[in-house]
Amino acid sequence: MSKIESLVFTIVLVCALCFFLRNVYRLFAMVCLGRWENRFDHLWSRFKGMLLYAFAQLRVVSEKFGINHFLLFWGFMVLLLVNAQFLIAGVFPLFSFAFLGTIPYGILLFMADIMSLVVLASVVTSVIRRVFFRPPHIEPTLDAFFILFLVASLMLAYFGLHACEIGMGEGDMVSWMPLSHTFSNLLSNAQPETINLLSRIFWWIHALILLFFLNYLPYSKHLHILTAIPNCFFRSFSFVTTVPRMVFKRGLTFGISKVVQFSWKDLFDFLSCTECGRCQAACPAHNTDKPLNPRQVIHEGKLNLLANGKVILSSRPADTLASAPENASMVVPLINGRDESVSTDAIWACTTCGACMVKCPVFIEHVPKLIEMRRHLVMEKAQFSEELITFFENSEQRFNPWGIAPTDRAKWAQELDAKILADGAEVEYLFYVGCAGAFDSRNRQVTVALTRILNVAQLSWGILGTEEKCCGDSLRRLGNEYVFDQLARDNIELFKKYDIKKIITYCPHCFSTLKNDYKQFGADFEVIHHTQLIQTLLKQGKITLKGSDVGRTVIHDSCYLGRYNEIYREPREILKAASKGNAPLEMKRCGQESFCCGAGGGRMWMEELIGKRIYLERTQEALKTNPSTIVVACPYCMTMFEDGVKDEKVQDKVKVKDIAEIVVEAM
Repeated sequence: MSKIESLVFTIVLVCALCFFLRNVYRLFAMVCLGRWENRFDHLWSRFKGMLLYAFAQLRVVSEKFGINHFLLFWGFMVLLLVNAQFLIAGVFPLFSFAFLGTIPYGILLFMADIMSLVVLASVVTSVIRRVFFRPPHIEPTLDAFFILFLVASLMLAYFGLHACEIGMGEGDMVSWMPLSHTFSNLLSNAQPETINLLSRIFWWIHALILLFFLNYLPYSKHLHILTAIPNCFFRSFSFVTTVPRMVFKRGLTFGISKVVQFSWKDLFDFLSCTECGRCQAACPAHNTDKPLNPRQVIHEGKLNLLANGKVILSSRPADTLASAPENASMVVPLINGRDESVSTDAIWACTTCGACMVKCPVFIEHVPKLIEMRRHLVMEKAQFSEELITFFENSEQRFNPWGIAPTDRAKWAQELDAKILADGAEVEYLFYVGCAGAFDSRNRQVTVALTRILNVAQLSWGILGTEEKCCGDSLRRLGNEYVFDQLARDNIELFKKYDIKKIITYCPHCFSTLKNDYKQFGADFEVIHHTQLIQTLLKQGKITLKGSDVGRTVIHDSCYLGRYNEIYREPREILKAASKGNAPLEMKRCGQESFCCGAGGGRMWMEELIGKRIYLERTQEALKTNPSTIVVACPYCMTMFEDGVKDEKVQDKVKVKDIAEIVVEAM
């Protein structure tokens, strides 16, 4: 390299690096606009998680075609050192990593040679997939093809450069670069002047593409190359089961209507999306033609942050890193605005099933963001469907969604001789019946079945009777935090009044709310779902099963039992014991990948007016297994599947039963 070339490259490199660092700082300053959230605890655990999910890419390779991305990622990781040497040598031509020693340096060159071909093959595979075998959740954007073109060009320039260098007889490490040496044979008949010219051309192509690629990233969909690794570091250690408790003080706003009201981690999520579409493919709302696309929600959040963040940062000193003020004006609204905004239809379509969060390879937290926006729509704008007006009033005034008189809450137990705590009963377990178990005629049958199991096992249990109130699950997920807050405090006060230490629930929504959400209110008790309890009683021999003739059973995993609380094994073991060792049938989407019934997130109380009904999609999937019985462990799922089999006109052939009912039949 001539001195003039070196000087020109030095100027280009300095300009490119300054521009890159400026853009990185700008993005960092935008993330700092969000409110504070502590994600710096348990640093060693976070580091180990980053190694597993960012570098080993466990979630990426768990899906089809994930190995291709894994190879691309590690190809670039190996080539980082080689490209670092390339850039430094552009300024100081005599520099190389040869000082590491012949063998270490040779291994580096060998790995770079091999991985360059691996990356090139991965790019070709990606293009073929996008052109000929593109799955619905992958969008064929020009940006994606342009990035793939740049990567392919970078690899070809690499081989061209090293082939020319070998052809000119440069270096003593040829034996460590088998592929480049093979390509150099194509130049065997070329003149030295021609090879030298090609060498300089390939060198500058490689240099310019590398620097352009570096500065194009902050403006492209591949921004996640810079942000995905730290986002895995700052991930939540477990599935996000709740949302922050709201503080009710005069002058405060409720919910989120401005992008800068999110936490800095939420803003980092917006910048970390890989746009892989896995969340979109798993979303029950999107799969049934609703206006919700979780990938698009995150993308719109990113665009909104970039648009508003640019304006906010331009009005403050360049070296200021701080949260945006509460009264910061937005040039683009977050909700129901332009293309950079989230539509209200999308916000209300979410069932909060969490499938999107389980699928996301970089641990983006979609559901809490949507709930925060619902809080704004409900508590600031009163902008929600008419059917929720009745639901909210019933929940606040009569403590149940149906508006039935609270005095009727214990009618189901009149002939069962259930102990009521208000009558002075001292028991080990509180059976928290829940609204569906107390008021819904079909689900009351499950409640009675569970009480029979408790009595056979000779457990000491009782109920709150007419004192029991709704747990508030749907209220919180729908954004009515004020009424939820009241119910949560009232219920906890009641539990403390009777010194409750153990609570049995039948409803997974009650289970998850009492177990996870109530901790924010100082709750200190053990919450047990009835499937956990029944399995324990079976193991302890407190109940025995003779077998039940339920025929072919197919099991459905409730979102709030499975994804939210990781209870998958217990229901299956119970069914196997009740069916004389026969394991239940499984739907195609089961376990952690279970498809929602459509009732979560408060959607139980709202009509599905857009697209196909989610419960019908799930019922049809269950019927494909040709079952005699669809087994559930949730009152919401019970209602949805009952409607589904009626819609499909198979109610005479296929029954919907709760696990407790099957256990009672087998006892």
